[in-house]
Amino acid sequence: MTNPSIRVALVDDQLLVRSGFGMLINSQPDLSAVVEAGNGIEALAALSATAADVVLMDVRMPGMDGIETTRRLMERVRAAPAGSWLSALKIVVLTTFDLDEYALAAIQAGASGFLLKDAPPEELLGAIRTVYRGDAVIAPSTTRRLLDHVAPLLAAPSPANDARSAAVAGLTAREHEVFVLIATGLSNPEIAGQLFVSEATVKTHVGHILAKLNARDRVQVVVIAYETGIVSPN
Repeated sequence: MTNPSIRVALVDDQLLVRSGFGMLINSQPDLSAVVEAGNGIEALAALSATAADVVLMDVRMPGMDGIETTRRLMERVRAAPAGSWLSALKIVVLTTFDLDEYALAAIQAGASGFLLKDAPPEELLGAIRTVYRGDAVIAPSTTRRLLDHVAPLLAAPSPANDARSAAVAGLTAREHEVFVLIATGLSNPEIAGQLFVSEATVKTHVGHILAKLNARDRVQVVVIAYETGIVSPN
C-alpha cells in the first residue's frame, strides 16, 4: 500500500514560476501539485474547494499579497476541527531575496518559514517534506539571517511581547533550556545529545513548549525567542 502524496498548493503571480514548480513537484512520487493560484484571492477560493497539505506562497503579489493571504488562511486553520486537513495546513513563503521583511511578516502571520525562489530544486522539495512533517525549521541559516536583520524591530516593547515574555516565564527550567536550544537552531537529536536525555524526552518538552507559547512550530518558537530577547543577533 503506497502512502498518499503530499498535496501542494502553488500561489505565485508568475505563471512561469508556478509551471516550473508544478513540474518539479509532480516529478516526485510522494508529492502532487493540487492547486495553482495567481494571487491571494484566487488561493483562498481554491483552498475552500480543494484540500492541500503545504502551500508555497509568493510573498509579493498584486491584489492580495502573501502576508494577508497567510493571515487569512491561518484564521481558517485555527478555526478548523482537529484532525481535518485544514487544521494541519502549513505555509512556506517564497521570496527573491533573503532579507525580505515581507517574509518575516508572513512568518509572524503563521507561515512555517521561508525559502528563496532560486533555491536548488532538492532544497525546495526537502522544504516541502520537512514542513509537512512539522519537525524542523525551513532554511535555518536563511531564516536566522533575516531574523538577525530585523531583531531590533522584533524586540521592540509591545503588549504582545509582554504577553510572550509572560508565557516564556511560565516554562519550567528544563523547558526553558530546551527553548533556548531550539532558538539557537538545534534539532531534537542534537538537543538530546547536549542534555543527555532521550529524543522522546526532548519531543515531550518541545510539545509542552509549543503549547505554552501558543506556537505552531519551531519557526514560531525562534521568532518568539527574538521577540522576548532570549536570542540576540550574532
